[in-house]
Amino acid sequence: MKIFSSQKNYNLPIYDYNLIWVTLLLLGIGLVMVYSSSIDIAAASKSLNYQNYYYLVRQSIYIIIGFICGYIALQIPIYFWQKMAPYIFIFGLLLLGLVLVPGIGKEVNGSQRWISLGVANFQPSEFVKLATIIYASDYVLRKSKQMRTLVKGFLPMLGVIVFTGFLLLLEPDFGALAVITMVALGILFLGGLSYKIFFGLMIFTPISIYFLIINSPYRLERIVAFLDPWADPYGKGYQLIHSLIAFGRGEYFGVGLGGSVEKQLYLPEAHTDFILAVIGEEFGLLGVTIVIGLFVYLVLRMFGIAKESIKNKKHFPALMAQGVALWFAFQGIINMGVNVGLFPTKGLTLPLLSFGGSGILLNMIAVAIVLRIDHENRRNMRGQYY
Repeated sequence: MKIFSSQKNYNLPIYDYNLIWVTLLLLGIGLVMVYSSSIDIAAASKSLNYQNYYYLVRQSIYIIIGFICGYIALQIPIYFWQKMAPYIFIFGLLLLGLVLVPGIGKEVNGSQRWISLGVANFQPSEFVKLATIIYASDYVLRKSKQMRTLVKGFLPMLGVIVFTGFLLLLEPDFGALAVITMVALGILFLGGLSYKIFFGLMIFTPISIYFLIINSPYRLERIVAFLDPWADPYGKGYQLIHSLIAFGRGEYFGVGLGGSVEKQLYLPEAHTDFILAVIGEEFGLLGVTIVIGLFVYLVLRMFGIAKESIKNKKHFPALMAQGVALWFAFQGIINMGVNVGLFPTKGLTLPLLSFGGSGILLNMIAVAIVLRIDHENRRNMRGQYY
């Protein structure tokens, strides 16, 4: 459905309410499923005083904070992000360095990915995902005449990606590195990167991933468990096996809200990385299809907004909208793939649905920025130029 035309339309709504509603639906589904999947975990935890509503309250607070920060982001003109792009990215790199400092970075499950803020933990890699989108979008425009060259166009950005990846691997956070790398390369490709360079990367990247895996025992163990989880059903294959059991129990229409057995301390990280498995168990194939459909619509709508920006000759906002769409698409595909056994476990949450303060906050800010891009497009259609 085409909502824009080449002529001024003074009756056009000032915001894309379809994008707002699909975001609210995903947040609402996520809030319900975070509560459903975390009841038994919270009720069994002595440190949480056996409060079965603990994660529901925390997620609700995160969403409220996300709305406040998203509203602030909605008021900021897009040219501000372009102007501040290098500084935002440098700040993100400083946070990645800070999380590695003993006493500042907090270690959870063998990974040092969080900075303790007292009442909550902040995950810098989530901020860096958005910072990378902003920086890469600005980089493409600054280097627009050199994007087809290897030395001046591609190698400087490759150096930035490699350095960022080095910091992420020290945590380690291979999942965030995968998303950030794919998003950055996606923006470079959309911004005019040479096909020869891009196809060269298609060959070089798998080789790099291979060496990263064979030189890291824990990554190699994950790959082995992914290929044959039943070889170690009570060890490395445990999580994937119980995720698959959850989907199997759900069949077509699920066992009903609250009826999941796997969330009863069988499936680790049921309210974060494996929330889709609980959705599959409680709402079956139907519920999973609805969630996937909402994500597909969200991503396509963002690409539609980017297309309209291109028509208005606003290339930085177009690249930013495409970058956010790629972020949600890649991370969503990886998370869903991990849940159904298509990919090895990565420790990535499902955007807008999984429990987590940093993820929800940055997801909502990213959606707000895309809404701002669309808002400025609509003002142009009304003849109200910035």
